[in-house]
Amino acid sequence: MLTLDLTNAPRWHDLAPGVRVQLLPLTTALMVATRSDPAVEAVPEEASDEERAVAFAKALARRAVLGWDGIGDADGNPIDPSPEAIDALLDIWPIFEAFQLTYVSKGLLLEQEKNASALSPNGPSAGASATAKPARKPARTARRG
Repeated sequence: MLTLDLTNAPRWHDLAPGVRVQLLPLTTALMVATRSDPAVEAVPEEASDEERAVAFAKALARRAVLGWDGIGDADGNPIDPSPEAIDALLDIWPIFEAFQLTYVSKGLLLEQEKNASALSPNGPSAGASATAKPARKPARTARRG
């Protein structure tokens, strides 16, 4: 069952021990705005999927991050979120992965649930039943000599 959160309140997400971010809910409006973000649209067509994912995640985070705890400057002083600081945060691989898993993938999982077909466990044809039957060999007739 799909559970609707009618409050649409921001939520805290833990990204690493001692590091958490407060994020807006992942809504359709937020996703659409991110897709048309100039930084996302500027990604070259020949860019890899990974490069596109990083550009999209950073653009999404710049829109969604409202606050954070456990993030500071080089001297250990707490800093507020800014576009540059958010990008720097997502340049840290474990943080990027946690952001993708705890925030972005939730929207993608819902998208997968719409697909009525189950995934095959071991490749595209695993678990599929055969629909074609082998052709019958013609009966052999004895040669008369």
